[in-house]
Amino acid sequence: MKKVYIETLGCSKNTTDSEIMLGILDDQYELCDDVLDAEVIIVNTCSFIHDAKEESIQTILELGKLKQAANCEKLIVTGCLSQRYPEALIDEIPEIDAIIGTSSFYEIADVIDSTYKHPAQKLFMKHVDLEIPEALPRILTTPKHYAYIKIAEGCDNRCTYCIIPKLRGKYRSRKIEDIVEEARDFVQMGVEELMIIAQDTTRYGIDLYGKPRLDELLDALSKIEGVRWIRVHYSYPDILDDALLDGYFRNDKVVNYFDIPIQHASDKILKLMNRRTSNADIIRIVDKIRAKDPTAVIRTTVIVGFPGETEEDFEKLMTLVQTVKFDRLGAFEYSDEEDTPAMLLPNKVDEETKQSRKERLMESQMIISEQLSYAKIGRVYEVVIEEVAEEGKILVGRTAFDAPDIDGVVYVHTDLPLEYGTFVKVKITDALEYDLIGVIA
Repeated sequence: MKKVYIETLGCSKNTTDSEIMLGILDDQYELCDDVLDAEVIIVNTCSFIHDAKEESIQTILELGKLKQAANCEKLIVTGCLSQRYPEALIDEIPEIDAIIGTSSFYEIADVIDSTYKHPAQKLFMKHVDLEIPEALPRILTTPKHYAYIKIAEGCDNRCTYCIIPKLRGKYRSRKIEDIVEEARDFVQMGVEELMIIAQDTTRYGIDLYGKPRLDELLDALSKIEGVRWIRVHYSYPDILDDALLDGYFRNDKVVNYFDIPIQHASDKILKLMNRRTSNADIIRIVDKIRAKDPTAVIRTTVIVGFPGETEEDFEKLMTLVQTVKFDRLGAFEYSDEEDTPAMLLPNKVDEETKQSRKERLMESQMIISEQLSYAKIGRVYEVVIEEVAEEGKILVGRTAFDAPDIDGVVYVHTDLPLEYGTFVKVKITDALEYDLIGVIA
């Protein structure tokens, strides 16, 4: 039985794809954690922005060297980069034995078999709009207490800077009953936190049911016994209406953590981005959320240096950030991406200006974050333990308002030997710019 290793790059949506591939391969192959032991290496790539593309290419090149230095017999590339540049990858990196498109990774077992039987065939591409197969096996690679659940594939938003619709296809929702069944299986395995993901979760159900049904999905997931936290990611603001917001607030298991990428605050830039929202819309949604729950956490992402962004446009973004005081904020410098409408826009912003604007924005956000963190001193939060910072002294965990890998952590001073995945009450005693410090309450 040959050994298989999967290297996953990019977002949590890629993580779920890799977990499905592991589930499919489990019966026929030995899954291994050490890439040096593997005879078949699969690289699940990202191609969302320039840096992600570069990381994917470098990873493929590095792993390709293992064909000479280790046990590797087959190198297979899947994910967004393979969908975007299949022929170029085959031509430029001869170590690659197979390229799988974003809608073909479900056939990973057949592809590996083909690389041995028919080594001349290297491209395995299908149309990106294929429906999502259901009832596929999946092996979780996340810690035992949480799992990502992808509720839809593809995207219909057509933001001018984004290549995802071409790589992942149109928006395709999964059925509520299939999602709930998957969630039940995870809970039986010990999962207590469900993280709901899609390219745009607010559009869930429109294609399948004729209207958004994220709120109804949250109702159904909340009824599963054993679920402690349900977190929703990537909610676009343009259709995040009262009905969808109520899906959060009427379900106690759904944490009031709103991941809403606004991308900008200038109406001119938002229009150039083809974002179906405005500065006023963004403020209105934030006000609605905080009117219902002043302690709700709002996370966002923004792009600085978009073509045509003037200093006045940037100041509008700064003003919004300083006024709204987002709990979490990530900023990205705009970069041209091939085959996107934004690449053809005039009035490019130079690199030095983009970098300066990002630094100014994040300096402002750091002050906001520090203020918000210090305001939490004295409060008690439920925290899930996930790491050891100092044996016998400090553990590391997260509150319900912190997503793994992207948000802050809580440093818990305790000598208790708590297992990973344990939920405990923690009283906050001190704070840093982005993290909290506390003791067992």
